[in-house]
Amino acid sequence: MSVSAFVVKVPAAEPLVGELRTRFDASCRLGAPAHITVLFPFMPAADITPAVIHRAQVALGEVPSFSFSLGAIGRFMGQRQFPSTLFLSPDPPDPFVALTTALVRYFPMFRPYEDTHEDIVPHLTVAHGDASDVHAAAIELKQRLRTSPLIQTACNSVSLLENASGRWEEMHVFILSRA
Repeated sequence: MSVSAFVVKVPAAEPLVGELRTRFDASCRLGAPAHITVLFPFMPAADITPAVIHRAQVALGEVPSFSFSLGAIGRFMGQRQFPSTLFLSPDPPDPFVALTTALVRYFPMFRPYEDTHEDIVPHLTVAHGDASDVHAAAIELKQRLRTSPLIQTACNSVSLLENASGRWEEMHVFILSRA
């Protein structure tokens, strides 16, 4: 079944994490760019009408554009059915949480990760899967961060991606207001 997702694309992270994501994150091989998820899952693409787009724009309009950096490594440790995840944490995380909260307020039937996690933890996934692969990716990422400048960028828009074709494609871009 197709779904959609609201994400903040982070092209500034591609030089640092693109090759690692290609090797260790299946969503990359399915067309997902380096991104921070705002709300997933969202409705199937076929159900997204102009009224839904308008409502999402109103929700996202509550949060102005903002700057952030990526440099801290985090991990979600896998348990039984859940794979391990290696990620970069945005600083500050609060504007990402505000974007998610605004969308959930306007679309309460869509909860982040279907309410499988207690807290909203904004992150840019670098590796996802087997714990040994995630560990290998973590070693490489730490080395890359030691020799690379801190990723500093801005969030000026949120993209709505959909995967009806089996690959992630951009469906709409929502421009955030200026701070």
